[in-house]
Amino acid sequence: MSTSAFDMAVTQARDLLRWHSPLRTELWAARLTAGLEPDRVEPFLRELAEDGSAESRLTLVALAAVNTAPSPDSRPPHDDESMEAYARAAEGLVDTLPEWVRRMGQVVCEGACYGKADPYGEQTLAVLSFRYENGKEPHILVVGIDQPNGGLAVDALVEEVKFLDDLGLEAADPGVVGGRILDAFELGDRIMGAAVADTLPDVRPLAIARARGVPGLVRGPGDETVSRFDELPDLPGAREAFERLAEFIGDRPLWWSPARVSQFLTAWLPREAIMSDAAVAAMPEVVRAWSRFSGDQPAVLRQIDEDAPRLPALMADDSLAGLAKRIAQNRL
Repeated sequence: MSTSAFDMAVTQARDLLRWHSPLRTELWAARLTAGLEPDRVEPFLRELAEDGSAESRLTLVALAAVNTAPSPDSRPPHDDESMEAYARAAEGLVDTLPEWVRRMGQVVCEGACYGKADPYGEQTLAVLSFRYENGKEPHILVVGIDQPNGGLAVDALVEEVKFLDDLGLEAADPGVVGGRILDAFELGDRIMGAAVADTLPDVRPLAIARARGVPGLVRGPGDETVSRFDELPDLPGAREAFERLAEFIGDRPLWWSPARVSQFLTAWLPREAIMSDAAVAAMPEVVRAWSRFSGDQPAVLRQIDEDAPRLPALMADDSLAGLAKRIAQNRL
């Protein structure tokens, strides 16, 4: 962080002291965090501490508010030292600033939503609703979670509550949604070069801080979508066929696109699944039923019509079987 950048931060903090907005200040601090290279954190904090002005003190307190220490079982190792530095630099400063500064980070989670961001569920939206303890500045955190690439966070924003009106998401347990958000960010931290929105880094620190503060967090939560499916066709082999489908769907059941349907019918089943003739015969209707349950998208149903007739021949072609399937077949 250069001296000119320090001067800019102090100038912006001066404006924030006039706004009296905890939310605006936390969003600013998150952006400030995103612009700090790890090796510049402590020098920048020292410069603020040495300055000692109200603007510098506000900056230190705001940075600490959006860089809260995680629980020991989910701590990203590369964040440890920086987070501890933020906390140390802000010690004892909040009482030297206006009363509204104390509200930063002091929010109540009022609910959560979760669901598809697009017709095929290739991205899901995890939403947490908050307001400050004094009832002011209600807001929502919205995190976009990519499904084809394993469930990593690809975008995030903080919006007014009315933003929910057009999303069509279902209410969900806040602890589960908070856990999904933290899991999605931690997965993204482990994947080098993951494609994410340009806006994500500026919101990431605040998003993680908000999610960590949700009571009753559930890490690695399951998804009950498959268990809610009750439209299984009355056909011989249908239950067996659905068990294979559920195995393929795994922990990302909202993602159901034409490409994923085709992968299941023409690649995964021939490579991985051992099924009875009855289950093979029932599979197209089982997949159609699941597709209707998953949004009844015409393009998905057309893909089933295109690929399903080939399934018996593909399942009979032993050359398509993967190693695990061949080993299992030899044990039968």
